[in-house]
Amino acid sequence: MDERKTIPIQDINETSNCAGSEPYALMVLGDSMLPEFEEGEIIVVEPSGLVKDGSYVVAYVNNEYIFRQVVKHEEGWMLKPLNPIYPNIPIADIDAAKGVVIMKKRPGKRSVQKRYI
Repeated sequence: MDERKTIPIQDINETSNCAGSEPYALMVLGDSMLPEFEEGEIIVVEPSGLVKDGSYVVAYVNNEYIFRQVVKHEEGWMLKPLNPIYPNIPIADIDAAKGVVIMKKRPGKRSVQKRYI
């Protein structure tokens, strides 16, 4: 079986001709965002999107990019996986969010998509 190569987001942005504020697409890897997001689905991320409580975001924490839901709670903000086997990650503020997920799509299925705006 072929092993997938993970390309860090910063590598994509540095080698791309796209402006930093243009939407980009990523493939979901792993099961941390099940049941809403399945491995292999494509998410479209808006770097300049409005981050609010409950938004799905790509965030930069602990020197890596991570896909989670941003949630406000009494102690502040946290990045929450939808799959309960993974831990919540506390963050100082929503500046850790580097983009908001605006849509998901299943590869090869034109009619299977969902918007998050």
